[in-house]
Parts: sequence; C-alpha cells; structure tokens
Amino acid sequence: MTNLDLYRSKRDFSRTREPKGAAARRRKAAAAGGAFVIHKHAARRLHYDLRLEHGGVLWSWAVTRGPSLDPAEKRLAVHVEDHPLEYGAFEGTIPEGEYGAGSVVIWDEGKWIPEGDPVRGMEKGHLAFALEGHKLGGRWHLVRLKPRRGEKRDNWLLIKVDDDFARDDEDILEAAPDSVKSGKSVEEVGDDPAGDVWSTDEKPATGRRPKAAKAKAAAAKPAKTKPAGRSAKTDSEPLPRFVEPCLATLQEKPPAGDAWLHEVKFDGYRLQARISAGKVKLLTRTGLDWTERFGERIGNALAALPCEAALIDGEVVALGENGISSFSALQAALSEEKTANLVFFAFDLLHLDGENLQREPLLARKERLEELLQAAGPETPLRYSEHFTEPGQTMLRHACRMGLEGVISKRAEAPYRSGRGRDWIKSKCTQRQEFVIAGYVPSKASRNQLGSLVLGYHEGDELKPAGRVGTGFTRSSAAALKKKLDAVAAKAPPFAGKPGREHGIVWVRPELVAEIAFGSWTASKTLRHASFLGLREDKPAEAVVEEKPAKPEPKKVQRTTKARRKAGPETTVTLSNPDKPLWPDIGFTKQDLLDYYASVWERMAPFVIERPLSLLRAPDGVGGQVFFQKHAGAGLHKSVLRMKDKDGEELLFIRDFDGLAALVQLGTVEVHVWGAKVDAVETPDQVIFDLDPDQGVPIERVREAALTVRERLDELGFESFLKTSGGKGFHVVLPLRPKADWDEVKGFARDFAKAMEQAEPKLYTATLSKKARKGRIFIDYLRNGRGSTAIAPFSTRARPGAAVAMPVAWELLEKDLAPDAYKAPEIETKGPPDDAWGAFFKPKRSLKR
Repeated sequence: MTNLDLYRSKRDFSRTREPKGAAARRRKAAAAGGAFVIHKHAARRLHYDLRLEHGGVLWSWAVTRGPSLDPAEKRLAVHVEDHPLEYGAFEGTIPEGEYGAGSVVIWDEGKWIPEGDPVRGMEKGHLAFALEGHKLGGRWHLVRLKPRRGEKRDNWLLIKVDDDFARDDEDILEAAPDSVKSGKSVEEVGDDPAGDVWSTDEKPATGRRPKAAKAKAAAAKPAKTKPAGRSAKTDSEPLPRFVEPCLATLQEKPPAGDAWLHEVKFDGYRLQARISAGKVKLLTRTGLDWTERFGERIGNALAALPCEAALIDGEVVALGENGISSFSALQAALSEEKTANLVFFAFDLLHLDGENLQREPLLARKERLEELLQAAGPETPLRYSEHFTEPGQTMLRHACRMGLEGVISKRAEAPYRSGRGRDWIKSKCTQRQEFVIAGYVPSKASRNQLGSLVLGYHEGDELKPAGRVGTGFTRSSAAALKKKLDAVAAKAPPFAGKPGREHGIVWVRPELVAEIAFGSWTASKTLRHASFLGLREDKPAEAVVEEKPAKPEPKKVQRTTKARRKAGPETTVTLSNPDKPLWPDIGFTKQDLLDYYASVWERMAPFVIERPLSLLRAPDGVGGQVFFQKHAGAGLHKSVLRMKDKDGEELLFIRDFDGLAALVQLGTVEVHVWGAKVDAVETPDQVIFDLDPDQGVPIERVREAALTVRERLDELGFESFLKTSGGKGFHVVLPLRPKADWDEVKGFARDFAKAMEQAEPKLYTATLSKKARKGRIFIDYLRNGRGSTAIAPFSTRARPGAAVAMPVAWELLEKDLAPDAYKAPEIETKGPPDDAWGAFFKPKRSLKR
C-alpha cells in the first residue's frame, strides 16, 4: 500500500468532496519543513487535526482538545493516516455516513520548520519544530507516548515550548475560534446548505493544485504566449473566475538597481476584485468569496468603474488613528461589522474588458490601472498604490521611519506570474527602543543561563508589562547579564497589576534598561518578534516609556500671516483646514507652510518650476501616514500640470506659486525634483552627491567630506555648491550645461564616487549596503539616474521642527554648520541666509566637450 491508500480506503469519494489526492510526490528528506494546517473538525466529537507537510503528503495527528499556548498544558495528539497535500485547502462538510462526518474549517495555517531531520524524529518519537502561523507561533514538541498493553492507537503529546509566543492568560481556541480562510465558524460551515466550501479549482495551502485545477487552468490558458513587453491584446478572452496570485519572497534588504520599483507593504487582507457586468466579487488569495464580509461600499465603488469586466489585485486595509494600515484594526472592524471606513488599495490589473494583461510588463499594467481608477470620485474607498523608483533601501528606510510594515519591490518589466517567485520581493521593518528589565526566566537547559527577559515600560507612575525577549544573546553575554540581574533580584514583580504568566520568573528591581529590536506591538501591548540588542546605561529606567509620535501642542504665538503675505506672491488656491498642524511637534500648520514658501519663493522658484516632481505627502501631519506620489490623483488642482515622457509615463510639474500652493493643499511636506527641466527632460542640468554618514560618524568628518568633494570637483574644472539636506548629511551639487544624457551623467557620478572610495576606503563608500557603510560616509550618486529625485532647495523635510534643505555658502562649514540647522519657522521670521547660489544657473561647462 502507498502511504495514501489507508486514507482513500476510508472514504467514498462519490459522496464526500474531500480530495482524493494525486499520487504522493516524493521529496528528498530535508529539514526545510513546509506548510502546516490545523483543521477544526466538528465530527462526532469536536477536535483539531494538525497536519505537517513532508515527503509529498501531510503527516496528521488528531489533537483531541486542540493546541494550547500554555507550556503547562500537554495535549493528547493521536497519530492518524497521512493525508494528501490537497487536503490542506479543504474546508467544508463531510456528509453523514462517511468517515469523519461533520463540518471542517481551516483554523490555522502557515509554515513549519523542523529542528533536525524530521524522519529521524518520527522514528525516535520526538519531533521538535517551529510554527509560523496566523494564531500559533514559536517552538513546539510532539512526543510519542509509550503504548500501554493492548493499545493500538499511536498516542503523542503536543507541547508548547516556553518562549515569547507562550501565554496562559487566555485560551487561543476561545479567543480565535473561526477559520483563517473563510472567516466562518465551524457551525456556520455546518449550516451551509451546499455543505461545501472547498472546490477543485482552488489552490491548496501547500502551494500545489489538484489535477482538476491544473486541467481547468490549462484549458483557460491561451495556446500562445507573447513575450513580456509586447502587447498582449488578442481576440476577446473570457474573464477568469480567479487567477492564482503572484506572491512575494521575503528578503532582508530590497533589491537594488533600476529594474525595480517599490511600493508600500500594506497590513491587511490580500483580495482579488472580480468585476463582471456590474457585479463584484472579492476573492481571497485562495479564491474564497469574501464579498459580503467587507460590506457594500467597496463593492459599489468597484462596480461603478468604467468597465464591463476586470480583475484587480489589491489589499483591503483599515487605517488606524495614525493613518497607517493596521491588521488588528481591520480584524476589529470585520468582527464588529463596521466596514464603512475600509479602503481597497489596488496595485495590479490582470484583465480588462476582454483583454488579458498578465503578459504585459508591470509598468504597463499599472498605467492601465491608474487610468481606470481615475474615474472614481474623491470620496471613493478605492486607492491606487503608488510606486517609486527611489533606491529600495531608501524606500525601506522611509517606510520604517514612518512605522509602516515594509516595502514590496517588483520587477518593472515582469509579467504577472502566479505563485511565489523572485519578481516580487518583500522587505520588512523592525522597530527598536529601550525597555526596563523586570525579571528573567532561567534557561531550561541550565539554571546558570538566561532563557528570556521580562520587559516593561512606564505609563504614568506605573510599570506596564511588554512581554518577553528570548533571542539576541550569546552564551557569554547572557551569563554576564544574568550576573547583573542576580545582583538586583527582588521578591515580587515590579508591575502595577498581575503581569500574566509568572511561573519560573526571577523578578528584579526595575533598574536595568535594555535596547530591543522588534517587529511590532500586538493589540494587547506586547512585543512581536523581539530581539535583545544590549544594555543601555545612558538612559535611566524611570525615563523609559512607549515611544510614539508626539501629539499636537497648542501654538503659543499667533502668526500674522496676512501682513507677511503682502510681501510675497498671491495665490488663487484656497487651503482647506489651514490650521491643521503638519508638524505637530511645533504646531506648524498648513497655512504656516504656505506662508514660509511665500517668504522664500523668489529664490526657490528656479529650482522647482518646470521640473518633474515627486511629492512626500502627510495629509494628517508627519506623525501620521506619509507616502510618496509622482502621478496625478483625484482632487489635483489645475495648476499642477502633467506631461508624458518618451516612454508614455506621466510626469507632474508646476509653473508658478499657485502650483506650489496646490501641493501644500495636498499636505505635501517634501518636494523632490528631477535634475532636468521638462523641456529638456533627457539632458540633466546638474549632478548631486548626497553625503550620507553611517550612524556614529562624527559630523566633523561629514563636513570634511563635503570639502573634499568640492576640491576634487574643482580639480576637474567644475564649480560646485553646498546644500544642507535637512537630515543628517550634506548635498554637493554640480550645475551642468544640459548636453549629456542620463546614462552619461549617472556614469560620471558613479565613477567619481568610486574614485573617492578607492582613494580613502576607510572614510568613504560608494556601495549602498549597510555592511559596506559601517563607519563610513556613503557617497550617494544614485540620485542622478533618470526618474530619480532629490530634495528641492528650500523644501521642508518630514522631520522634527520642520527642517529645511537650504542652499548655503561653503564658508559656513567652518562655523560648525549642521545638516538640519535651518528650520522653516525661523526662516519665515528671520529670512534665509545670504544667497550663495546666485551663479548656479550659469554653469561653466558640460560633461561633453
């Protein structure tokens, strides 16, 4: 018998919709793991089925009372017959009279990673592994029990390891009882008249499809496929019921190079919107119909789009109070059926009015998508997911600073390929801050070693628990830390209330402070994916609080904007909500920003008018959601103009102060510009070197680097100008006669930066990677590529105090000039420094002789 024969012998597949399964696909034995699924099964007795992918099948155990996150709870798990991989996607009702009759839902799913060889673990009767699921995480053990005399069942115990994912303050089975696929309870599936949620054209959780699905997909696939980059338009093709989504591969850093574009990574539910003859379906990543779960507003907006048929890839999110997508807020909205404020971010278009777009390059698909969404009204819940061509590492840095989950990098010329591949790369952020050490748990292996730290933070006069951290230590550092903690041991916990699971904790006086990196906060205010970075002796424990954006402060000075505006340009643009603080830390409002720009417009204008723009917008202030925009969207004022370049890409630009005022109205807090004008967009008129120091590099070295760049450019016969970045470095800008093209300009900038690196490799690097930048100054030449931008002179920055990128004289470097020395409120009151860039647009030479 094969290892699926027992499974098949128990079922009549003419009566049950359970998958028969293809022949078991053999795999080379490895410790790589695969998919895991936990089915909640309301059979004669409610139980949970744990299934682990291995060797082309699903190893299966019936966990009678279900898994527990409490390490003290050991749950009986009866080893049963292997199931086919296709069973990983099964959710439905097994009819009466059949083996296992009753309703089944997918209670949890994800990835399992064995410790060591799983086959040997099965033979020995001890499997150690980690789970990465929606509800379960961390390390687990399956341990075989010695059989009693006459016992035929193969009994094991499922045990949770005492780690950061362990908890005893709630029962996960009661807290999260429903399906992670359909959102339905096991009772709702049982009441379904059709008695069937699973169908053969859906993708199983393991990533494989049943034969029936493959045959159906093959029948729907066109006989010929045109290469990417060519038009895919043929005779009208039927709208697919569902297209298996393209999935991103996790990578520590975003990919580099001009072949990639980058988008914000949303924290919501991935959905495929299927529009057909005015009817809309919202399908999950496995093809389940969740239309009703998200209310009517999104569906109505999609139905109103000017098309007969479309398939749109996107994500439904709930925006938190800070304007950032929040999965916990989305779950709360769905559970309370409060869906009116949900938003659908669309990022790909697969099919439109009989035209299959999957073979088109990504940029072409996104252009069609943006054009389609422009017809939506200003109050629509539909949003176009903007993309950016800034370096991926720069985008990730921006995303992390704003508290976003990360970025998705996509190959600009790639077709839409279903499944997980390398065309889409996801890179996630980590956060970091200080926490008070409230106690520790000794290692299970040795009482002389640390297992994990118990963390806390102050809220008012109370110390609040923040969870635990059990990674980031070396053996020696853990031993040294334990010695320090034992010296401040205490008899009672320092928390105001009961901290939760207390068993085995050694409490300490809350005096030591640790710096912790973590993924995010949970809804219950504990840390996810935390890692110990080291002790902090420069901050008292009493000062450790949860770090979050400052709230707006009332302004102390009433600004006399009308009197000041008389000296500046007038505008026909009316600001909505002019008193809204865009920089809450100083109460600097939208009206204040417009007044600042009016005070510097005469000198700023030559650097921003008639240049392609990229905007950093913060409609709710720099502490809220912040995002880049480079294409037109709904509500754009007529004074913000647009043009098409040679590749048909839309570019935004302005010609007057009305245009800049319109950008302020949008909540634009940073204006970035191309190094070329719209009437000569293929021939840049400047080169920018952004001097970006690694953390800890003294500012004196950055000033010296700017002077060195100036001297070497002077040796080549070029005059250069200095600008503060408003951040942590300086910009050295070289004006050009616009004769060379983008490739020549970027090549010159790259060669110059490489020469600096080769001359003094301990001081400079021309490589973007974090490893290469350690202790050095990165000479960023990447802003000189076509489509790349740099902060405009006189533009504000999305940084505390409304810092400004200011053109300055070289002599100021000798006076301890700081990169963020100039702030918009002060410039508005005192005026900008003397004009040191008066000769900028009178360059002496070009890169071509």
